[in-house]
Amino acid sequence: MNAYEVIKRPILTEKTSNQADTLRQYTFEVDMRATKQDVRKAVETIFDVTVEDVRVMRVPGKTRRFGRHVGRTSVWKKASVTLAPGDTISLFEGV
Repeated sequence: MNAYEVIKRPILTEKTSNQADTLRQYTFEVDMRATKQDVRKAVETIFDVTVEDVRVMRVPGKTRRFGRHVGRTSVWKKASVTLAPGDTISLFEGV
């Protein structure tokens, strides 16, 4: 799988911004087929950093209303990546 296919988008919330500043952890939405090794390689090649740890979790879909119909949102996968000391990803800086 291509590195740009593994990582779909960064997740920018108040919690992830705090984790990036204090713990050097960055969170991404990743492809459902991606493994920890795939995520590690993709982050290291795209952002040119050293990855210490990768945690991957599946986020369950939620029940939502669409007009008068009730449906479910899709299940998706996210990865939390811890970088080596001194490494940062500029995409998350100043957000």
